[in-house]
This record gives sequence, structure tokens and C-alpha cells, in this order.
Amino acid sequence: MEYKIVGDDMQAIQIELRQGEEIYAEAGAMLYMGSGIDLQARMQGGLVKGLMRKFLAGESLFMSAFRCTTPTGKLALANPIAGKIFPIQLHNNTILAERNAFLAAIGNVNLSIAFTKRFGAGLFGGEGFILQKISGEGLVFLHAGGTMITFDLAPGETMRVDTGCIVSMAESVSYDIQYVGGFRNALFGGEGLFYATLTGPGHIVLQTLPFSRLASRVMAAAGGRRDESKGLAGIGGGILSDLISGD
Repeated sequence: MEYKIVGDDMQAIQIELRQGEEIYAEAGAMLYMGSGIDLQARMQGGLVKGLMRKFLAGESLFMSAFRCTTPTGKLALANPIAGKIFPIQLHNNTILAERNAFLAAIGNVNLSIAFTKRFGAGLFGGEGFILQKISGEGLVFLHAGGTMITFDLAPGETMRVDTGCIVSMAESVSYDIQYVGGFRNALFGGEGLFYATLTGPGHIVLQTLPFSRLASRVMAAAGGRRDESKGLAGIGGGILSDLISGD
């Protein structure tokens, strides 16, 4: 397979498959496909995993499988949000990704559901208890909002991150949730009551513009919600803003 990621803020992958090669993607990701490509809707991993993805992770029950039936065939998959697409090569290893990050994969790649190991991480982590577990041998394409920032954490190295900004991490990275601390910080800081603590070793990918944050800004501009969906954070600032503006 040959591929090229095109575009800047709304990217797409242009893919050329050889005969017999197959790539599967989230339903609705297709931009175009040539005459040598056969499309089938399929429950990736079988009925049980399909139902788990549907009812636990909120993903589609079926995935789109694109198979080349001629010497070569072309297709393209589009990023569903304003952001970047990036590839990750798996060599019989596992990564954990936020539940909306998967776009497509080729090779012997297994996509399943993982639960956060700590109760607090699931309860206050912003993305709930569910993560995507992606493992095997092949090439995976993930997508996220804004720009991607990557880090390779050394053993024992810790980084505190906004919970919604995590895209993916190696299975070796320890994930927990900590309280921001301080009444004033929690009430007026606008950053939420909790942040994620990631401890190495392992590779992590962060996004600068989570879709939930963008949606909150759009709703606020349209006269909807005035604060981001981060627990009680920012409520104090919203109250002060309403008092000053007369709302």
C-alpha cells in the first residue's frame, strides 16, 4: 500500500492499494474510491466486539472495508474534524487511544475496548471509562483536533495534561487523574477540577483542539452553554462574567 496525507487543517489520506490488499475504516470516512475498489460493511472483530464498540464506546456497529480487486486501486479517507491525521506503525505492540481517535488500519490490526485501570481515571477523566485498544501488526491512522504534539516519556517521568487533550499513549504509560487543588483554582481557573497524570515510559500524543472544546466554543458563541463541559470548572468565572455583562 502507498499513501499520502494531503491538506492542512482538514486532512485526507489518498491511498493506492494493490490487488488483494484491504484497508478498513470508520463508517462514513470515505471521500472517494476508484473503479477497482470493492466496499463492504463489516463488523470488525465479530458481533461481540462490534456491539461493545457500539454500546460502550459510542462508535458505529459496522466498519467500512475497502478491498482492491484490480492490479491497483485508489481511494481517499477524510478527517471528520478540523485537525490532523497521523500514522502509527504497530509491531506486535499495543496502544491506547481516546475512543473517537481511530480512522483506519491495514494489516493484522485488532481493534477492541479497554477500560481505565483506576476508578478515578474513569469517573473524572472527561472521556469516561472507555478507551480504544489497538494492537497487532500493521499501520494505523488516527485523527485528532488541531495540531499534534508528541512526547517520549522516560521511566518515571510524569506529565500533567488536560484530560480532553490526550489522543493516544503506549500501553506502558500509567494513566491517573489528580485533583487540581485549591478552591480558587477549581472555581475560577476554567481548567476543570481534575487533570490527567501520565507517567512513563512510553510515547504519548496530545491534541491542541479537542472536538468537545471546539463544540463548547461554538455553542457559547451561538448563545448556548457558556462554559466547557469540565465539571464545575469555570462556573465561578461564568458567574462573574454574567454579573459584569448584565446577563
